[in-house]
Amino acid sequence: MIVQAVAWDIDGTLLDSEPRHHRALVGASRLWNVDLSDLPNLPFRGVHMQDVWAILRERYPASLQWHEWMAAINAHYVEDTAPMNAMPQAVETIRALAAQGVPQICVSNSGRLIVDANIRALGIADCLVASISLDDVSAGKPDPAPYRDACRLLGLPPRQVAAVEDSATGLASAKMAGLYTIAYRIEDATADRRIARLDEVLAL
Repeated sequence: MIVQAVAWDIDGTLLDSEPRHHRALVGASRLWNVDLSDLPNLPFRGVHMQDVWAILRERYPASLQWHEWMAAINAHYVEDTAPMNAMPQAVETIRALAAQGVPQICVSNSGRLIVDANIRALGIADCLVASISLDDVSAGKPDPAPYRDACRLLGLPPRQVAAVEDSATGLASAKMAGLYTIAYRIEDATADRRIARLDEVLAL
């Protein structure tokens, strides 16, 4: 097996953005006088936002629609003034791969507004072939659609593309799409490889 390209998850893999996502959810919910302070810390890591909506739906007014809820959360995320920190070795690894001519793509379960904000925060747009957001696909992770589209945009068969993920949801999506899967900082017996540092990807 020869890896020709890398598909990166963003949230929790390249960017320590999960706390920001949680703040956006809690903050936006206050618009409808919904208190989510009883939730445990980062309860929806790697969870599709449509699934989060289904879990929390009964807490909100019956008249609230999905698109209104998501728009409010996205606005809170983008307007958050707290700094976003790249995960260790994330930017350095992406730039090293780009210097070697390795095609790279970001594959996220977040909406386009958030994906673009995250890529700007990382400063890696010039290293990417493209990015895929939840708005670009028929179904988000764990459905294989995002990674199938990634391979199509890269112009490569799935087994020549390594997917780097920090959640079981993302790994399931990549595995079902046929990619070589790399579990970052999580124990997952289904992954082809497990890494503790992102620069370990360079060895491939």
